[in-house]
Amino acid sequence: MVQAAQSRPESRQADTQTRGMESEIREFLTYIKVEQGLAANTQEAYARDLNQFLAYTKNQKICLSQVSQKVISEFLTTLMSRKLSARSIGRVLVTLRSFFQFLVLDKSLPENPCLHIDTPKTWKTLPKVLELEQVEALLNQPDQSTTSGLRNKAMLEVLYATGLRVSELVCLQHQSIRFDLGYIECVGKGGKVRVVPLGRSAIQALEKYLSTARPQLLKGKQSNFLFVSRRGERLTRQRFWQIISRYGRQAQIPIKLKPHLVRHSFATHLLQRGADLRSVQLMLGHSDISTTQIYTQVLKERLRAIYQLHHPRA
Repeated sequence: MVQAAQSRPESRQADTQTRGMESEIREFLTYIKVEQGLAANTQEAYARDLNQFLAYTKNQKICLSQVSQKVISEFLTTLMSRKLSARSIGRVLVTLRSFFQFLVLDKSLPENPCLHIDTPKTWKTLPKVLELEQVEALLNQPDQSTTSGLRNKAMLEVLYATGLRVSELVCLQHQSIRFDLGYIECVGKGGKVRVVPLGRSAIQALEKYLSTARPQLLKGKQSNFLFVSRRGERLTRQRFWQIISRYGRQAQIPIKLKPHLVRHSFATHLLQRGADLRSVQLMLGHSDISTTQIYTQVLKERLRAIYQLHHPRA
């Protein structure tokens, strides 16, 4: 493809080879879907990141064979200028590194231009967590005299009891709960299945939901999903975000409430009470324990704040 384009004017050559990058991106996205079996959310994130990079190379008239470490670094710099977080930029770099490694293995490129680029330092600001009183206030918001209230109560209890990602929560299967053993099975990133314990409060809320509210929501329909809408369909991530945001306002929690905030709180509260880091890593489904270690830093910062607030000579 590159050789055929060499006799053309420079602008047309770059345009032709940019279309080649589009083709390579399509092949890569097919590869991560079919052969690697990555989760749909991960596939979408990869596609967004690569389309951003494609738009940048088109604008700069850079073809695939011209992509170098310098080009990648300059692209990441443009993302920083748009006020993207270090974590988001780090994710884009991971995407590009995977894409170009795919091209190297496919012998489309001689080397990966991302190999020697350091990942931006993530978590410059520590994740916010809820105080125990705020968690209690949140869990008490659903009106349990209604079917949707019973469902929402069960979802919040399970979310705080397990630290699931919101995508994992709404995709839980009805048969994934083991009441006799006190745990659930959840499918995480990359289709990996993990087992997470359920607390007493979560089990009680689930039992109430399953015995009364869920049958009423289904109205005779069948569904493998645990949490369903009024139409008997799987509750969406977007809908649950709306629900938890509304309850956060009702509970007068001073920060905007998102499902991931409850996940952060789950991990931090476990570590505060002596849980070991490896166990928390397994429950959260982190592939790398360094991701989990951020919560130990959260604890250090909280202890420092308490010390400065209460010690007479701080």
